[in-house]
Amino acid sequence: MTTYLITGGCGFIGSHTCLSLLKRGHNLIIIDSNINSSQNVLGRIYKIGHIENNHYENQITFIKGDIKNYEILKKIFIDAIHKKKPISGVIHFAGLKAVEESVKNPLLYWENNVFGSINLFKAMKSYDCNIIVFSSSATIYGNPKEKFFREDTTIQPMNPYGYTKFTIEKILKDIYISSNKEWKIANLRYFNPIGAHESGLIGENPLNIPNNLFPYICRVAYKNYKELKIFGSDWNTYDGTCIRDYIHVVDLAEAHCAALDYLIENKPTILNLNIGTGIGTSVLEMVNTFSKVNKIDVPYSFANRRSGDVPSIVADNKLALKTLNWFPKRDLSEMCKDGWKWQINNPNGYN
Repeated sequence: MTTYLITGGCGFIGSHTCLSLLKRGHNLIIIDSNINSSQNVLGRIYKIGHIENNHYENQITFIKGDIKNYEILKKIFIDAIHKKKPISGVIHFAGLKAVEESVKNPLLYWENNVFGSINLFKAMKSYDCNIIVFSSSATIYGNPKEKFFREDTTIQPMNPYGYTKFTIEKILKDIYISSNKEWKIANLRYFNPIGAHESGLIGENPLNIPNNLFPYICRVAYKNYKELKIFGSDWNTYDGTCIRDYIHVVDLAEAHCAALDYLIENKPTILNLNIGTGIGTSVLEMVNTFSKVNKIDVPYSFANRRSGDVPSIVADNKLALKTLNWFPKRDLSEMCKDGWKWQINNPNGYN
C-alpha cells in the first residue's frame, strides 16, 4: 500500500478526498489542527467503510497538529520512514479559506497559509518527498473580462486569500526550477465545491456563520436563519446576482486522486489545472434549483456587495479533462440533493 500525507484532511474537501483515496487502498497520514474542521469526521469515514465492508481505521494515522509547527512535520516524515512506509506524496489542503475574513485579517492568512506551506515544503525536501497536489483556488484570477477562466488567464487576486494561494503556487514553481525540475507538482485551481457524500455522513461543517453560499442556503432552509442575504443585486450578470461554477465535492475529490495518479505515472512536471464544471450558475438560480429539488422554500433578501467579491467566475476545464482523463459526473440537482441530505441528517454538523 502507498502512503500519502494529507494536510487538512478533516476539512470539507480533504475528508471527501481521503475517502476516495481509502477506497483505492492507500494508507493515509492526516494532519489537521481542527481549527476550522472536526476530528469527528474520521468516525463517519470509518462508518462508511463498515457499510462497504471495509476497515478504513486500519489505513489512517491521524495527527492533531498545525503545519506551522515544523517539528511535528519532521516527526511525521521520520516516523513513516522508520515504519518502512515512507510518504510517497502529499495532498495539501491545510489553510484558512474565507475571502471576507482575509480582507479583515490579512496577517492571519499570510501566517497560516504561506508560512505553514513553507514548513511543509521544507519537510518534504528534507525527506525526499517531491510529489504534491496543492489545493489552490480560482480566486487567484481576480476579475478578468473573459467569460471563462483558462489556466493562462491573467493572475490578479482581488483579496488576501487569493494572494496567499497564488504565492504558494509561485513558491512551488521556484522549488520546481531550483530542483532541476525533479519535483512533480499539480496546482488544482478549483471553483466552488458544494454538496456532500451521498450517504449523508460527511459534508461541509462551518463552525460559525457560513461564509459560502450553499451551506448558508441549507441553514436558512433548515430554519437556523430567518433568510438568506444575497450580496448584491446589481452585478453585470443575467439576473444581477453573482455567477459561480459549482462542482460536487465528490467530483472534486476524484480530481485530486486523478492528479495524484498522473504525477506518479508521469515524468516530473508542474501542472496548473482548473477544476470546475464549466457551467455558470447565478445565486438566484442556485436558490431556485435548491428549492425545486428539495421541495422547500428558501426566503431571501438583498444586501450590499461584499468587499473582494467579483461578478462571475466560471472554469474553462478542458485542460483538466484532457490531462487527467477526469470529468465531473454530478449535476446541480445532485449537488443540492446531497447537500440537503447532509444538512437534515446533521443539523449540528459533526457535534
